[in-house]
Amino acid sequence: MAAFQYFKQNMDRAADLLGLSEEQRAKLETPDRVLKADLTITRDDGSSATYPAYRVQFNNARGPYKGGIRFHPDADEDEVSALAAMMAVKCAVVDIPFGGGKGGVKFNPKEHSAREIEEVSRAFVRAFADNLGPDTDVPAPDVYTNPEIMSIMLDEYEKIVGKPSPAFITGKPIEKGGSLGRDTATADGAIIVLDALLRDQHRSLEGLTAAVQGAGNAGAQAARLLADGGAKVVALADSHGTIANASGLDVEHVLTTKEEKGSVHDAEGEKLSAEELIGTACDVLVPAALEEQIRSDNVASVRTGVVLEIANGPTTPEADQELFDNGIIVVPDVLANAGGVTVSYFEWLQNKSGVTWTEDQVRDRLKETMEDAYRDVADFAAERNITLREAAYALAITRILDAE
Repeated sequence: MAAFQYFKQNMDRAADLLGLSEEQRAKLETPDRVLKADLTITRDDGSSATYPAYRVQFNNARGPYKGGIRFHPDADEDEVSALAAMMAVKCAVVDIPFGGGKGGVKFNPKEHSAREIEEVSRAFVRAFADNLGPDTDVPAPDVYTNPEIMSIMLDEYEKIVGKPSPAFITGKPIEKGGSLGRDTATADGAIIVLDALLRDQHRSLEGLTAAVQGAGNAGAQAARLLADGGAKVVALADSHGTIANASGLDVEHVLTTKEEKGSVHDAEGEKLSAEELIGTACDVLVPAALEEQIRSDNVASVRTGVVLEIANGPTTPEADQELFDNGIIVVPDVLANAGGVTVSYFEWLQNKSGVTWTEDQVRDRLKETMEDAYRDVADFAAERNITLREAAYALAITRILDAE
C-alpha cells in the first residue's frame, strides 16, 4: 500500500525533526493490538462463506481508538494497520481526544445481497464486541460501508450489551443518533482550512481559480463551496475525464450532468483527460479522489499556488518536496480532510451527553476546530521553516507522546 509507505516516510521525517529515540519511534509505529477473526455467514443459496476480518487498535494515549470499518476485497492486515496509524495522527492534528483505529473485512459487498451484507455486519460486531465500546474503540463508516450498516452494527452491539449505546459507533442515520452536518464535513473542513490560509495571505476565495479532481461526495461538495465562495472552478474531473472552462464552470450543471449521464465529461466545456487536470493553471488545486496523483514524473506540470489534499495520500514525498522548493503550499491530507473525523467526534459527544446539536452549532464548532488546527500547524511550520505536512506530523507526534 503506497499510502502506508508515504505515511512511514512522513513519520520518519517528523521523528528526525523532533530528535526522537528509537524507543519512541517504535512506539509510534507499532499497533497496540491487532484483532483478527473469520466471519462465517450463510449465503442466500444456503452455502456458507467465510471472510477474514480485522480491527487494528493503534494508539489510545489520547482517548478511545477511532476509525472506520471498510468492506473491500483487498482489505488485509497491512492496509488496516496503516489506516489505523494515520487515524491516530489525524485525530492528534485536530486535537480531538481520540486515538487511531481501523477495521476491515475482505469482502466485496457489490457481489452480495442486502441480507448477506447485514449478516457480515452483525458478525463483525459479534467477533470484536469485547474490544469495542463508547469509551474503548468507536467505529465509523469507511469504504463500501454507510450509515445503514452503522445502524445494523449498533443494533447488534446493543443486543450484546443489553442497553442503548448510541455512542458505540458514529456515522449513523440521523434518526439513530447521527449528527447533522456529517455528510459534508470532510469538504466543509477542507474549505475552512483553505479560508484560514488565504486570510494569512490577505486573500479570499473571491475571484480565485480552482481545479478539483474528484466528483464524489467530498470533491463535489468542495467544488460547490468554492463556487459559492466566489471562486471560479475552472476544471472538474472524475474517473472518466476532465471538463474545463477558463471562465469558470457552472458547477451545479456539471454535477447534475454527472448524476444524469454518469460523468462530468458529458457536461459542456473543454474535454481533457483526468490526468490533465493536474496541470491546469489555477490558484488552488484540489486532489479529492485517489492517492499518488502528484508524482515526481508530473510535478513539474503543476501550475498552482496551493494544493489542498482532500484525498488521502495524493502527493508522493518526492513531489511534496519539489512543490515546497517551488514555493507551492501543500495543505496535507491529515489536516485538510480531518473535518470528517471531527464531526464524528461531535456525534460521539452528542450521544454521550444526550443533547442534539443544530446544524449551525455543528458547523460553528467545526469551523473553530479546523481554524485552530490550521493555526497550530501553520505556526509550527513557520517557526521551523518546514512544510505544513512536516509540521502536522511533528505536532501530532508531540501530542501523542505527551499523552503517553
